[in-house]
Amino acid sequence: MSVMAQHPDQQTFDRARPRAVGWWLLSCCAVLLALVMVGGATRLTESGLSIVDWKPVTGILPPIGESEWQAEFGRYQESPQYSAVNHGMDLGEFKTIFWFEYVHRLLARVLGLWFALPLAWFWLRGAIPGNLRWPLLGILVLGGAQGYLGWYMVKSGLVDVPRVSPYRLAAHLGLALIVYALMLRIALGLLLARTRAAVENAESAWPGGILLTLVALTIVFGAFVAGLRAGLMYNTFPLMAGQWVPPNLLALQPAWTNFFENPVTVQFVHRLLALTTLATTLWIWWRLRGRAQDCAQARSRHALLAMALLQVTLGICTLLWFVPVWLGTLHQGGAVLLLSSVLVAGYCWTSRPARKM
Repeated sequence: MSVMAQHPDQQTFDRARPRAVGWWLLSCCAVLLALVMVGGATRLTESGLSIVDWKPVTGILPPIGESEWQAEFGRYQESPQYSAVNHGMDLGEFKTIFWFEYVHRLLARVLGLWFALPLAWFWLRGAIPGNLRWPLLGILVLGGAQGYLGWYMVKSGLVDVPRVSPYRLAAHLGLALIVYALMLRIALGLLLARTRAAVENAESAWPGGILLTLVALTIVFGAFVAGLRAGLMYNTFPLMAGQWVPPNLLALQPAWTNFFENPVTVQFVHRLLALTTLATTLWIWWRLRGRAQDCAQARSRHALLAMALLQVTLGICTLLWFVPVWLGTLHQGGAVLLLSSVLVAGYCWTSRPARKM
């Protein structure tokens, strides 16, 4: 009896290793989380402008001898930040801020290699499911754009004003989180054996779309808070300068610029968005309590509420303690984990466990 040859698509399917690809993507998410947190520490220590040139290859190695350190320091002394902010800084102090920025750039390169090399290996072995090849290539392209955007952001602080543009900072963080969300969503689909659930009516629909939007907006305004140092404007909670609505909220003209360039307005909007996000999370958690739910749905629902409460607590403590570096870094990492919890809950509540054959 003759054996029929397998169709090429079936052969590709048989060679696919979805769980291995899923775990690899999760590891990329972990590295990106670390990168975002190091980036937050770099911003809080004002270290992001310590390396004043782009070294895509040679920048992998730090200065070694004293002459190399002096040369690096000399380049920094020609920057606006040294002249306006750190004039008189000695070499030892420069090394401290240099290492923050260096580790941030190095970790970005590590992530690029950790994504690109396994992608090529999985691809050549036919281990990537066919429907994910172009999406993963798209993520690789976005990652490259993210690296360029990081340098574009740094360049904004090397001209006249000794700080990076808040707009570019928000774009840099936003693109990083888009890459993160895409990798996490694909990984969930590969690692959790679930199928999409049909939406019978409006009551059964997952109500988390507005929550995802709120989390994204809160994170973006958090980037503007960091870029404008708005976290140091009013270090009280819940009132600002003894008022619910602080003075000078619309001091700039045209009025729309206040939402991106006025530190008072930016902090106020960030607070408002954070509390609205928490209230929406509480509402979703309460609304879903009576629905039939599997184990993954129940756990994701509780984890979402816990993460929202933790993130708001971190934000309030960061504000009241005048933004210490370690706490601000945890708060930025918490934002990524809150985004993760929204994505995981959304995936679980729009799907059901797959039937075992």
